[in-house]
This record gives sequence, structure tokens and C-alpha cells, in this order.
Amino acid sequence: MADLKIRVYKSGAADPQTTVTIPGGVLRLAARLIPKKAMNALQAEGIDLDEIIELSNNPEVKGTLVEIDEHSKNEKIVISIEQ
Repeated sequence: MADLKIRVYKSGAADPQTTVTIPGGVLRLAARLIPKKAMNALQAEGIDLDEIIELSNNPEVKGTLVEIDEHSKNEKIVISIEQ
């Protein structure tokens, strides 16, 4: 299983302000531990966390799933699956 990575960047920054890594082996259980900020961004974009969990089981799926630009907050959130 691949890991789920959620990175939060301040506008224009090359390095993330926050990185959350959820190991694939515990992703289903750990989904309840995703920070509220990241979960709200997922829901606001209509992203189904259960589908992401299923994608993490597929060894052919890797890389960035979604990038969310929060212009009003000067933030960018990047959600990816990494082997």
C-alpha cells in the first residue's frame, strides 16, 4: 500500500509549512486522524476519502491527486499518493 501525503504551502514557498504522511497500511484507520484543515479542503473540493484509500491499494497509482489553491488564505494544499 502507498502512503498518503498532504502538504500545505504558504503562497510562493518552495517548502511546505506542514506535511502529514499517513502510511498506507494504516490509512483506513488513520483517515480519522487527518487534520481538520486538510479534511475541510478535501470535502470542499468534493474529494472522497474512501476513494483515495482505494487508490492507495493500487500499485499503478502514484503522484499528485489534487492541488488546492486557497487564495483567500494564501495557501496551497497538495494531496498525493507516494510509494
